[in-house]
Amino acid sequence: MSPPLSTNAANGITSSVRKANTLPRCAYVTFLAGNGDYWKGVVALAKGLRKAKSVYPLIVATLPDVPMDHRQILVAQGCIIREIERLCPPENQTKYAMAYYVINYSKLRIWEFVEYTKMIYLDGDIQVFDNIDHLFDLPDGKFHAVMDCFCAVNSPQYQIGYCQQSPEKVHWPEELGPKPALYFNAGMFVFEPNLSTYHDLLESVKSTPPTLFAEQDLLNVFFRDVYEPLPTAYNLILAMLWRHPENVELDKIKVVHYCDHGSKPWRFTGKEKNMDREDVKMLVDKWWDIYDDETLDYRRTAVGDGGGGTGVGVDQTGSSTLRAPAAA
Repeated sequence: MSPPLSTNAANGITSSVRKANTLPRCAYVTFLAGNGDYWKGVVALAKGLRKAKSVYPLIVATLPDVPMDHRQILVAQGCIIREIERLCPPENQTKYAMAYYVINYSKLRIWEFVEYTKMIYLDGDIQVFDNIDHLFDLPDGKFHAVMDCFCAVNSPQYQIGYCQQSPEKVHWPEELGPKPALYFNAGMFVFEPNLSTYHDLLESVKSTPPTLFAEQDLLNVFFRDVYEPLPTAYNLILAMLWRHPENVELDKIKVVHYCDHGSKPWRFTGKEKNMDREDVKMLVDKWWDIYDDETLDYRRTAVGDGGGGTGVGVDQTGSSTLRAPAAA
């Protein structure tokens, strides 16, 4: 079992913590599991937030099976590691679109992070290209996320050509009943940690049969009545480029989600369907520009000196994290 990474704040950071406590208790959070290569996405995310001059930290909710060397790489990039336990969904996994979606139920544990009043969740295959700290100022009591696209889902919507991204193209027929509720992509969302909400989510996991998109479907049902859509600019799913190009203004995109098959920048070959598009290759190159930029590597700075929250290394509760030796 990996040793815990959290430790007491080191001497000399008391004043920095005091300054951090004057900020709202907010943070970005992502999720990491296993010994695969997703840590590269998290490294790029940390550097992207730093380039965008975010003033808030990046928390990595980490399952116990993440190797120590991967954790040390992330800590060296200014991330704060929070180990969480695996959350086991119903045993029947035959209805999931992808078998590995089952692990994503574990990310529901981020609702336990109640030392923060508001958080923005970002998948590890997301990159932030512009500052989005203002989303922490969104009204409380709502669940903010970007609408997903139905165009590649084996659903009644897909079968008739209806998509919530372009509802004017195909009208929803009355014989199919009420129009579907708005449905968001759970790769990026703004939420408020809350233990009561967390326990209600756990009960939903126990009582809800498994569905195609696992925890994303569950979250859509759970937050249906308080969901508020965000513009596409805050979570551009690459498929929007060819399914709904009229809804995409590339020069205004703040967040890109590399979730389509073959689009992970650190595995990119350009051989999979749609991956040879010039706009896709441009967005992959932008990811690599950030990942390869050594000037964006973490450097310990005093909180509040403009170095950005993902370059601070001290969370807003006053705790620090064990860090790998700094690169020479």
